[in-house]
Amino acid sequence: MSETGDLLDLDITGVAHGGVFVARHEGRVVFVPDTIPGERVRVRLTDTGKKSFWRGETLEVLDASPHRQLHVWRQADVDIPPEQRPGGADFGHIALEHQRALKLEVLRDALQRFGGIDDPVATMSGVAPVPAPDGAEADGESVDGTGWRTRVSLHVDADGNVGQYAARSHRVVPLEDLPLATPAVERAALALAGSEPGRIDLVQPADGRVRVLPRPEKKPDVAGRRGRGARPATARHRKAPAPEIVLESVGGRDFRVDAGGFWQVHRLAAHTLTTTVAAALGALPGDAAAVDPDAWHLDLYGGVGLFAATLGDLGGSSTRVTSVESDARATEHAGENLAEWVGARAETGRVDRWLARLVAEASVPERERLSRGVVLLDPPRSGAGREVVDHLTSLAPSTVVYVACDPVALARDIATFRAGGYEVASVDGLDLFPNSHHVEAVAVLTRR
Repeated sequence: MSETGDLLDLDITGVAHGGVFVARHEGRVVFVPDTIPGERVRVRLTDTGKKSFWRGETLEVLDASPHRQLHVWRQADVDIPPEQRPGGADFGHIALEHQRALKLEVLRDALQRFGGIDDPVATMSGVAPVPAPDGAEADGESVDGTGWRTRVSLHVDADGNVGQYAARSHRVVPLEDLPLATPAVERAALALAGSEPGRIDLVQPADGRVRVLPRPEKKPDVAGRRGRGARPATARHRKAPAPEIVLESVGGRDFRVDAGGFWQVHRLAAHTLTTTVAAALGALPGDAAAVDPDAWHLDLYGGVGLFAATLGDLGGSSTRVTSVESDARATEHAGENLAEWVGARAETGRVDRWLARLVAEASVPERERLSRGVVLLDPPRSGAGREVVDHLTSLAPSTVVYVACDPVALARDIATFRAGGYEVASVDGLDLFPNSHHVEAVAVLTRR
């Protein structure tokens, strides 16, 4: 019986969700990173505690795939000891076109296994690279899929080392370079020194200047009774400075967002997603293709209003669209970003609770307008979940557009939509995270 620390020579037979690959040993699945299907590798077991599967780490490639390349992040290549490889670029050893083929395989498998779709190929066009805006090839994706991250979170350990965590650990690997980041972000990251333990976020908005946002670890409040080490009231209650507001530009329109707030990571992601959503809605047959300005449209998990603006552009200046977001600062910005549409509103609230109230309180005319509308949702990696999807199917909008960053969460929610009377019209895979295992998808569902 093998134990943690044992060495095995294994044949890699497939790719799994989460940036790992599949081997088998004595009938048991072994998940292994840093390899490619078709390779034979030497693996050290790192977790043998599960009955159904084990985990290992690749030490040596014995028979390499023709799709293997020198890792785009030299620090993360397979000849570096596993504990010294930084995480975040787990497909960087694979040729870019083959990365996309593997991501498509993961997406199709999820739609079939968890979404209940017998033939996912029929609704999919593949996993596409990020296009250049308006055909400006010089501004498109780099040849090797590097230089795209405008937002990076780095960690600082107790010794002041700044870097990424090694995979499946909290061990900081000091940076030597940062090839997935834009050149400006990489320069700013390599210049960091003398930081407190915690996290540092680097952000490069549309103006090109990098903001460095320290997030030091919160120190425990050891204050005792008043007069015995308590902090002065002025220090305890001092108001934090207001976050800096930056501008991001998409399709000639500026969006206000906090420097530390959520925005897409790839420098071209917002452009790619909005054009993909618009094209997918435009490709629907018949009346479903139109964003009816007299209907009621929803942008859920709406952030600062990026997709609400997309729906507004498609429907015209009087389009009624409501953006719902739990972050009050983002909602505040959304209200300003959507000011040109007289029918636009931005509301703060948890999506599940907001929808529950809408289901309970919507009038007959409101339900009728919702039934002719488009609901666009861009949930977190965990997905929207059954409660949110059930609320939406009870409201019965004509079209649902689901922007997803996790194939399995998307597929599970699609299964719930299908049980509630919807079918998948299309799924577009997008490679917004080159050299990592992550894949974005835009799914369009229509009411049966």
